[in-house]
Amino acid sequence: MTKVCKPEYLAKVAKLSKIETERLMSRMSGKLPRRLEKEKLSQEEALAIQLELEDEQLQEWRKMMAHIREKEAAKLAAHAAKVKSLSKQKIRIEDIAPAKSNVKKKTTKSTL
Repeated sequence: MTKVCKPEYLAKVAKLSKIETERLMSRMSGKLPRRLEKEKLSQEEALAIQLELEDEQLQEWRKMMAHIREKEAAKLAAHAAKVKSLSKQKIRIEDIAPAKSNVKKKTTKSTL
């Protein structure tokens, strides 16, 4: 954890509303709330560090999601290529499904 907060995050903290500040503080975990409690950090510094941590986590998440999307796109492309190669082959319905018999059902007339 960084001990010094960056000035751009301090500027962001100054613009936060009271509700946003409370929400940000509620997401603090680990050593940060303890450092704030022991007054080793001011509230603004703790909030700035929390914003910085969340930005880093967001960047990591975006990178991971991009990687997952690339994998999914590769799977779809492979599947599409497989379907395309199968569609080029001539497959007759008779080869897949058994032929139906041409036997007609006997109908009986009942007499009353």
